[in-house]
Amino acid sequence: MRILLLSLLVSLTTFPAFSAWLLDNQFSKLSFVTIKKGDIAENHHFARLAGKVNKEGKVDFTVDLTSVDTKIAIRDDRMKQFLFNTDKFPKANFKAKLDMQKIDKLASGKTLLMPLTGSISLHGQKQEVSTQVLVAKLTKDKFVVSSMQPVLINAKNYDLVAGVAKLRELAGLPSISNAVPVSFVLSFNQAHTG
Repeated sequence: MRILLLSLLVSLTTFPAFSAWLLDNQFSKLSFVTIKKGDIAENHHFARLAGKVNKEGKVDFTVDLTSVDTKIAIRDDRMKQFLFNTDKFPKANFKAKLDMQKIDKLASGKTLLMPLTGSISLHGQKQEVSTQVLVAKLTKDKFVVSSMQPVLINAKNYDLVAGVAKLRELAGLPSISNAVPVSFVLSFNQAHTG
């Protein structure tokens, strides 16, 4: 009996238990493109992202809207104040579900195309979105999810039209598009609980 207990203890300490997959912010990026004056496009991104995928594949991904980075400080401040209203809505959230059985079975170095459907909560509004992602298994405890095409976010769906108009007014621009393409590369590491 003692040998059995010792063997059990050794196995528990030798092989770590796995729990959630956690987002690695350093190797992840969420980018968006704005279009002004009809045909002037500019790239922007958010510096702080967080997220996890649990064992059942439930995705909980959060964007810190106060970390918006457009490379122009006054524009960042205006977006936070007049567009995102970060005092009231500091974060955006995406919830979905991934087929973790397929990802678990994926060999290191292999990729897989998957549909992804979920809900975006932004500026007090919630909308369903669907896209296709490429999942790349880097190692047994690291995978990357990338958008195969940009996800189109329309200001009208998230009560952001007035904010876009205010930004246009402040910048003295004839137009800023209400439709914004969003792309992402999200890196996840498997967390060890033991």
